[in-house]
Order: sequence, then C-alpha cells, then structure tokens
Amino acid sequence: MSATDLTSIPVRAPAIAGAPAAGARSFGQILRGFAAQPAVAKSLPLLGLLGLLGAAAIAWMVIGAAPNRTLFAGLPDDQKAAVVEALTAAGVRNAIDRDTGAITVSDDDYHRARMLLASQNLPRGAQDGADVIGNMPLGSSRAVETERIRAAREADLARTIEAIDVVQSARVHLAVEQPSLFVREHSRTAASVMLTLAAGRTLGDNQVQAIVNLVASSVPGLAPDGVSVVDQNGRLLSHAGGDAATAASEHQLSVQTQIEDRYRQAITTLLAPMLGADNFTTEVHAEMDFSDVQSTREGFPQDQRALTSEQGTVSTDSATPGFSSTATGAGGAAGGIPGALSNQPPPPAQVSTTPNGPAAAPGATPGAAPAATTADAAGGRRQENYDRSFAVGREVSVTHQQTGTVKRLSVAVALRNPDGRPRGLREIQQIEELVKGAIGFDQSRGDVVAINSRTFATAEEPTPSWWEAGWVSMAARNLTALVVAALLIFGLGKPLLRKSGALLANRAASRSNGRSQVSGEIATALADRARTDHDMKVSLEMIEATRDYEARAALIRAFVRQDPARAALVVRDLIRTDTAGAANG
Repeated sequence: MSATDLTSIPVRAPAIAGAPAAGARSFGQILRGFAAQPAVAKSLPLLGLLGLLGAAAIAWMVIGAAPNRTLFAGLPDDQKAAVVEALTAAGVRNAIDRDTGAITVSDDDYHRARMLLASQNLPRGAQDGADVIGNMPLGSSRAVETERIRAAREADLARTIEAIDVVQSARVHLAVEQPSLFVREHSRTAASVMLTLAAGRTLGDNQVQAIVNLVASSVPGLAPDGVSVVDQNGRLLSHAGGDAATAASEHQLSVQTQIEDRYRQAITTLLAPMLGADNFTTEVHAEMDFSDVQSTREGFPQDQRALTSEQGTVSTDSATPGFSSTATGAGGAAGGIPGALSNQPPPPAQVSTTPNGPAAAPGATPGAAPAATTADAAGGRRQENYDRSFAVGREVSVTHQQTGTVKRLSVAVALRNPDGRPRGLREIQQIEELVKGAIGFDQSRGDVVAINSRTFATAEEPTPSWWEAGWVSMAARNLTALVVAALLIFGLGKPLLRKSGALLANRAASRSNGRSQVSGEIATALADRARTDHDMKVSLEMIEATRDYEARAALIRAFVRQDPARAALVVRDLIRTDTAGAANG
C-alpha cells in the first residue's frame, strides 16, 4: 500500500480538549496555550520546584536571621552618611530605622561593626583645639582670633572631660571678659559644663568636684565657685552660686557615711575569718557632732610672780617734847641733844624679798618684829613708805574643737545560727567583746552594741528559665524558618507537582486516545478496502494498530491469503509463547 493510497483514506481528526478557538484570544488563553505546549508542560514542574526552593530560602533568610541592633542613634546626617558608607564598603549589612533614623546592624555583626568604625575614627566628634587654631584664616581680626581661641579652649576641655568613663559627651562654655584699660570694674570669669551621662550612670561628688577643679585650673582667673556643671536632665551637679548650706549638708552626710563604712569594714574584717562572710550581717550608725566651737581663756598663775623694782622712804619721830629726828633712805644723820638716846641714828633698813611676805623693818632680821614696834617701845614713832613693782605671769588658752567628731555609736550584729541551733551565751559575749574592741567602745559617750543570733532566711537565687538561654532564640528562629520552608515545599509544592502530573497524564491520555481513534479509523478503512481489494499489501503493523475485532480479522485473512508461509511462522511463534507462559505459570 503506497502513501498515495493512505492519503486517499478519509480520516476525521478528533477534537483535542482545551484547544483554543479560532479568532481573537485573551491573554489568559494565550498563556494557557503557551503552557499547553509539550516542552513548556514538561518544564513546569521543575520551574515550580525551583520557585518553591527560592521562596523557602528567602523565608529562611528573613526568619532565621538575627535581630537588628541599634548601632548609633542621634547622629547628624553627614556623620550618618560616613558611617553607612564605611559599613557598606566593609560588607556589613546595615539599615536605617524609618521612625528614629538610627543606624541598625545585625546582632551578629554588632561588635565587628563597632571595631571597624573605631579603626576609622567614626563617628567623628567635634574638632579639637589644634584643628580650630590650625584652620584659622589669615588676616582675621583680633575679635575673631579671640573667639576662635576661646572655642579651641572649650573644645579641648570638652574632649578632656569626655575621657571620663561615665561621660558620653560634654560641652563647655566660657564667659571670659577681655581686659581693658578703660574699664575699672571687671566681671568675674565663669564657666558652664553640660554633660551627657551614660544610661543608668551617675557622677559622684568627688568626680563632679574633679571636673570643676579641672575647668577652673585650665582657665586663668577662674575660681572653682564660678563653674556650674549640669547633666542632660537639667540637674545642677555642682554647688556654685552660693549654695553653701546644701554643700555643707552633703559634706556632712558624706563624712558620716565614710565613718560608718570604716567601722563596718573593721567589724567585717574581724568576724569574717571566724564566722564566714555569709554567717553574719552588721550595721553601724554614727551620731556625729559637726558643731564648730571656739573658746579663749586668760589666767594669772599665783606661783609665777617676780619683784622687778622697789622704792620707799622711812621716817621716825622722837618722843621727847621739843625734839624730833628724821631718817631718810638707808641711814640718816644724827640730830637732837648731844648725849641723848634719841640722837642716835637708826640702824640701816633691811627689806625682805620673799614674795607675799611682809616688808622687814630697817635693821631687823627676817622673822623679827617690825622696827616700828621697837621704836614705839623706845618711845618714838616710825613711818615707812615703799613702792614695789612685780612681774606677774599671764596665760592665754584658745580651744578650737574639731568638727565631725563621733558623738555616739550604735552597732547591730546579726549572727546566723549554726545548723539551726542557737549560739551559746558565752560565745555571743566573746563576739561582743571583740566587736567593742574593734570599734573603740566608749561607755561614757553612750555607745551601744547589740548582738543577736537568729536563723537567716535563705534567699534562693532565681535560676533563669531554659527559654531565656541564648541558644533557645537561635534555635527557635532556625526551626521557624525550617517549618515555613517545609510548609512551602510540602504544603504548596507537593500538591502543585501532583496536580501538574495529573494534568500532564490527562493530556497524554487525551493525546493517546486521539491517536488511537485516528489509528482505529485508519485500520477500519484499511479493513474495508482489504475485503474488496485482494491485491492490497497487509503488514503486521497494520494488524497491531487495528483495535476493532472485525477489522483485525479481515486484515488477518488478507495477510494469510497473501503470505501463507509467514502467517504459519507467526502462528507458531504465538503457540510457543503461550506454551512457555503456561509452563512458567
């Protein structure tokens, strides 16, 4: 049978399901037609699988990535641009928060980003004094030069203060008046310091005073009381401006705290080796006396006198009427009636130099009766006048009591009961004696030491929950990303692949049915022609392609009639095949 004969057989082409109708088609129809092509239909499952794998990878990267952490907040735009450029050049993923404008990086890259920026001196701070002076233009006026030098000094002071660990940033403002010959009174130099402290950190009084002294020592003519220090919350940290009462109160409180800590440390050092650091607690309260008392006392000791000078006169009168005698000085001239007893001169006067003792009469020995008594006994009268000067000792004592003395101590010590048993009275008394010796117990000032033994309440340290561990968050992120990827693959990918396979199978079956229908029609046409045309050549392929029983029988009869020998061989092969199958079964 020739090809011309086959073309003359009328064949009715079957209608293929899903075939687009002729005429204008929509985009969906064009897309479905493109997807219905065999090459595209075969590659669709692979493309879908690749898409699902990409979606799973994206989900893993988004969910499994570490959370972002704020690197810098509140930077100006120029420094922010420099930081972002440095991070991008180093390959560090970064982002800018759309609400706060802060630069954020991954938690895994946080420390690496900080080290990288520190190596490049980013973010850059304000210029120091050398940069300000170095950038000063030539030909500037004196006022401009003065202001620039002042700004350079302020910048240097700010950089120095920022070296303190608690201070994040500092600003210094100096109020310095330029000297002038035409102004008689000048205002005092002043300074103000604005500090931005780290979160949760504070400055102690000693640190604030150190900053005040630093600024005051760096500016000529600036006194420490002219420096004001303010933090970012607007609190005045220094005590400038006449707030002496508050400064004194805080100083007294600081002294009291230091004394209490010293006594507490002494008790702890004494009892810790004996009882153990966790087996006792102690508290000390020191009542202080900060009164300032000054007294002056002036005295004249009785045993500190000395005779420095003496001057006197002695006169005597005779008892005989009409006659008189007078003696002046140590010895007087004789007078009166010659041969009479009253005309004899008096003996030399002797004066006792014994302090506080009476003056001895002229010519009398110490301890004897006064000469006036002797003269009175002789019937005369004697008169003595002396002027003596003494040097008296003088003592002036000034007492200034020390402020901040301990007025009274109160010490309380709580002891832990060993193994739940109370301590003995003798042991508590021994510990009390040790504590009294450690604090310098003084009963006259009313010191109190109270020691008690009790069972301590054991405060269990809260153990962190297992979900608060660091590895839990990382495992949770990875597991969540894995679950999302599995849902994408097995929840969407597998049904999609199954649906695609079923669709391809239906299309293949429809094509196979169409081919079978065409082959059946061709075989039927060939069988009808074989009944009428005995010269038509029949082959085995034509017989196998025929599905209709009558058409196949007609083709077999024509094949046997045309080639009986070959038909016999085919029948023999069929019999052998059936016999071998029956034997194996």
